[in-house]
Amino acid sequence: MAGTALSPIDEGSPHFPDGHPCYPAAMTGAPPPTLDTPRLHLRLVAHEDAAATSALMSPAVSRWLASWPLPFTVAMARERIAAARALAEAGQALSLAVTARGDGELLGWIMLHRTRDDPRTASLGYWLGEAHHRRGYLSEAAAALLPAAFAWLDLDRIEASAQPDNAGSFAVMRALGMTFRREDTVHAPARRRDERVHVYGIERAGLTPPSGTART
Repeated sequence: MAGTALSPIDEGSPHFPDGHPCYPAAMTGAPPPTLDTPRLHLRLVAHEDAAATSALMSPAVSRWLASWPLPFTVAMARERIAAARALAEAGQALSLAVTARGDGELLGWIMLHRTRDDPRTASLGYWLGEAHHRRGYLSEAAAALLPAAFAWLDLDRIEASAQPDNAGSFAVMRALGMTFRREDTVHAPARRRDERVHVYGIERAGLTPPSGTART
């Protein structure tokens, strides 16, 4: 399983849609959620994650991601983390570190960003380091995140997209209850080209009960 999704959102640059410059405390007054699942601990990405993030971004991971180029240096990771934290503070996005519940090892990232066209819709993206593929971690993480994200970002809909041959990512989407919506083309800055994707989505009312425990 590739364990990654191609997202049209460039996580490296804070984006504040026209007419919706900020959603302080994500409309709820609450800090970003912290989530626990049987095997994972999800928390807002932190500055100390930079070195591990850089080390995990290999060719096999980057190939599926629109805006995570190679080499992905520690300096680039620091910039990405700073941007992610700023977007979370503005209520525009939620980027969580996927870590092992036992020892806190960073396994990857899972992210939601409001779309440019509709601030009540968010784009889901995720990736894991190669050593952590094919273990069901992403399905476990995303199943816990989606209900919390719908509430924290006050969303109506979450979408995710992936290249047509990214079977692992589509398996994650279907496990979440997402269904195929359309074909689209997104720009992938990591490869400086446009790429065809299949877009899946789920509405707030279509969620199954969360499998993780949220803490604030």
